[in-house]
This record gives sequence, structure tokens and C-alpha cells, in this order.
Amino acid sequence: MMQTVVCVDLEIRHLFVSSGHNYVGHKGKSPSDHASVEMPEIRCIAGKGIAGDRYFDFKKEYKGQITFFEEETYQNLCLQFGVWDRGPEVFRRNVITRGGRLNQLIGLEFELQGVRFFGKEECRPCFWMDAAFAPGAEVAMKGRGGLRAEIRSDGWLRRSC
Repeated sequence: MMQTVVCVDLEIRHLFVSSGHNYVGHKGKSPSDHASVEMPEIRCIAGKGIAGDRYFDFKKEYKGQITFFEEETYQNLCLQFGVWDRGPEVFRRNVITRGGRLNQLIGLEFELQGVRFFGKEECRPCFWMDAAFAPGAEVAMKGRGGLRAEIRSDGWLRRSC
């Protein structure tokens, strides 16, 4: 049975890659300081991830080859916690979007800027969010931590603005 591909019209506000892990494997230790570097475009490679990112070719069928996060959630958290000195890169997601609910893409194959993805699951927030953004951020982000996805076709994503 052929699966329907949903074309989404999300605005891409920011694109980030990081060469290393700051939090994974650091429980009980201090985080590392690998920067999330903003890029004008990123190269998506089917089944592997984003070229140059810490999760590129991490493991076969990895559910977080690319991660998405809603700019609206970021702005809401800034207002809720009165945080104005941290950008969306602190959440360690690759693609910051505007104009759609990412959780609606869980379990769907979707296309954005000609690249196909499969929405695997919510990118659940972890306890590090309290240190990276503000105390209480982990709880406030539950249900809106972003989207983990597999990359199904090669292509480039570019910032919309």
C-alpha cells in the first residue's frame, strides 16, 4: 500500500548543526560546549541525517536524523520565563519552524522544500532544558518539545527568511 505524502507549508526560520554532543552521555557531569551553528542551508541525506551534524550516520534507522522545533513554542517560553538572552539554538533542534503544529506530523510522511521526511515522535524535553533555558523549562515543554524525524530523500533545506 502506497503511503500518502503530506506537503507542509512551514516557514523555516533557523537551521542549526552541531559537531558534538553537549548533553548526551553527560548525566552527572557538566555539559560540553559544542556550539549549535546557524546555517543558511543544510544538506539532508536519506537514512543518514544532516551532513556535518553530530547525529549524521549515528545508527541505522535512527529516529532523530533531523529534529524540528516550533518558533511559536520558543517565543511562548521566552514570555513565560522572562528569558530574553537565549536564542532557539539552546534547545539543540536542527530546524526552527513557524506556521504549523509539528506533533500533527507524527506517523506521517511529509515533504518540506522538496525533501521527504517521516515524523517519528515528539522530541521529548529532558532535564537539561532547565539548565540550557530556564528552571521549569522541561515541564513547560512537555507535549511541545519538537519533532524527531527520519530523512527519506536527499535534498537541501534553506531558511525561508
